[in-house]
Amino acid sequence: MCKIVDNPYYYENFSKRLICIILHIKFPSLFGGSCLGGNCDREHYPWSFGNRVTFSKIETLFELFCGVKIMNKNEQALLEKPDVKKAEYMKKEAKDVEVFVMGKSYMVPAGLTIMKALEYAGYRFIRGCGCRAGFCGACSTVYRLEDEQKLGFDLACQKLVEDKMYLVQLPFVPAAKAEYDIEKLRPDESTLLTMYPEIARCVSCNTCTKSCPQDIEVMKYIQNAIRGDIAKCAEISFDCIQCGLCAMRCPADIKHYHVSQLARRLRGKYIDTKSKNLAKRLKEIENKKYDGEIGKLMKMAKKDIMKMYSNRKIEAEEAAGDIGGD
Repeated sequence: MCKIVDNPYYYENFSKRLICIILHIKFPSLFGGSCLGGNCDREHYPWSFGNRVTFSKIETLFELFCGVKIMNKNEQALLEKPDVKKAEYMKKEAKDVEVFVMGKSYMVPAGLTIMKALEYAGYRFIRGCGCRAGFCGACSTVYRLEDEQKLGFDLACQKLVEDKMYLVQLPFVPAAKAEYDIEKLRPDESTLLTMYPEIARCVSCNTCTKSCPQDIEVMKYIQNAIRGDIAKCAEISFDCIQCGLCAMRCPADIKHYHVSQLARRLRGKYIDTKSKNLAKRLKEIENKKYDGEIGKLMKMAKKDIMKMYSNRKIEAEEAAGDIGGD
């Protein structure tokens, strides 16, 4: 999985890096200027499809703009003469779509995310814009397509615009959060129900699950919370990004993401086995064992740091390889 960024060194794969460099040379305006030296600290995400885009989408984009087909074979980039008819067809297909922001119509290029479409239309994000990669949950979005009754829910940095799409951005979802001292709480069966008694009002309509952009079984972990199964509630909700779309849609006024956050905190503090390596590492950090190494990293060039990161050893992956896992 990858996304187009303004730094060609972002890509470990040579062919992907080559494509990004050629796009920089041929269409620097798309990137807000050339950043071939890898010194640009900003990521413009000019034609971002979010972190769900496959490399084939980048190939299609490259073929559309440059008229050259890229084939990735054995980590080599091979250039092929373009199919003229196909190229003309693709250009015709790359038309603008109409979106509505606060009821006002705008024409934006097809293939943009909602976030990039809003910026293309001239809007500037003051709130509701964080990581731009589908992790922080800051860009909660409600939309409706023309002639469709059903509302859609997603993240603005992930969802691609569609024709006749009516957009509403939610910079903040108001939801009351219980006040507690985690040091004084205990992982009892009644803890979650005591702190968030509204979970008992759940009618199992599953609206929360349908609203979740992470495809989390929200209703299921709320049912676990009602039963007092803190560990299971924490496990199911692990990928929650706190966007608040579940709470906004709930007819029982449950604050699902606050409930699951408390469950994860209780599990981490009281239920899961303590890591000996973690305690040891924290002690080493307190004793400033790694200050010298951190100082060296702070002085390294960005591309060298990225190379070191790409070549790092991951114990979990090595262990999986030893037992025949993926």
